[in-house]
Amino acid sequence: MNAKTAHGAREETVVDLAAYGPQFVENPYPLYARLRAKGPVHRVRIPGQERPFWLVVRHEEGRRILADARFSKDWRSQGVWPAAALPINENMVESDPPHHTRLRALVTRAFTARRIEALAPRVQTLTAQLLDTMDQAPGGRADLVAALAFPLSMTVICELLGVPDLDRQSFRQWSNEIVASSSPEATVEAVGAVNAYLTDLIDRKRTEPGEDLLSALLRTTDEEGDRLSPQEVVGMAFLLLAAGHETTVGLISNTVLALLRHPDQLALLRADFSLTGNAVEETLRYDSPTENSTYRFATEAMDFCGARFEKGDPVLVSLAAAGRDGARFEDAERFDLTRTPRGHLSFGHGIHYCLGAPLARLEAGTAVRSLLQRHPDLRLDTCEPLEYVPGMLVRGVRRLPVRWTG
Repeated sequence: MNAKTAHGAREETVVDLAAYGPQFVENPYPLYARLRAKGPVHRVRIPGQERPFWLVVRHEEGRRILADARFSKDWRSQGVWPAAALPINENMVESDPPHHTRLRALVTRAFTARRIEALAPRVQTLTAQLLDTMDQAPGGRADLVAALAFPLSMTVICELLGVPDLDRQSFRQWSNEIVASSSPEATVEAVGAVNAYLTDLIDRKRTEPGEDLLSALLRTTDEEGDRLSPQEVVGMAFLLLAAGHETTVGLISNTVLALLRHPDQLALLRADFSLTGNAVEETLRYDSPTENSTYRFATEAMDFCGARFEKGDPVLVSLAAAGRDGARFEDAERFDLTRTPRGHLSFGHGIHYCLGAPLARLEAGTAVRSLLQRHPDLRLDTCEPLEYVPGMLVRGVRRLPVRWTG
């Protein structure tokens, strides 16, 4: 499970995550608990990536890393990946101040709380329509991911951005490949396809603008006349589409799955649907749809909690591991709707805190409440282990078979 490797002048122990097999993908929490007990930071390796990276598994240390300016999000400036940058890389997640500050300020002007609040009736209508269709499934059985979680999240984000209906399935395939790579070649192809599609879409929005968010992003200027370039709008579109639907699919399905696996908590919610927000928030802590942060890179050599980071070292914060840290959350392994789990790191922390968090909470809360109100006897429809999305970024099941009494 562990191996000694040389890194420059140092020799270190590296945890080989591949050695833990499919069980780690299905349930990484026992390993995260063992790593937390040994220390906050560990050198790890994953399949398909020769270079080890640092994994932070405790809440407090993870929170500090996420807000520490000595760790860069801009892999281009650090020269750590050989791939060439594309317009889809011109986004806030892959940038540092002052570029990040400028991008976020401009995007926030268009992606407002009022715009999100205005979506609530549409989210409710779409949810009801999807449940109407699901109710017609033979024998009262369905895959909740295909029937509700994916079409709701994809439709909402596509309508918000103004993406044509016929392009949604293609984008799902590309996005799935980017967040859970099947091969380096397939990922490169998917990245290229997404970049080409969004570039063409933005070109069309420039000549035929609408009332959608992409058109608003193209129009938005600050007090000094600064505005997003077409490449920056492409990057923001990619960020919202990929992050906006992948993590929301996981949040909806993970919340329903956690409730179905904890009948006592499900009973609490059914008795008081005002706890729906608590259920979503507790899932974000207990089984985050974003298992790990995206990469950060040490901009200088430093000692951090017993580890020696060299300049350029890649670092991931395990948001999932931080959510089960008993030093931060009492009885952290328990799924508990009555706790106040605020302070989890599922949406990040610091300047890169997720801009789409309110939208994800809106969709998940609407979907979970409507589903359980419609089907009080909803239950899992399988005794077999569920298949989880592979990789270190997104955590969620590919399918969630459920059944109910018709």
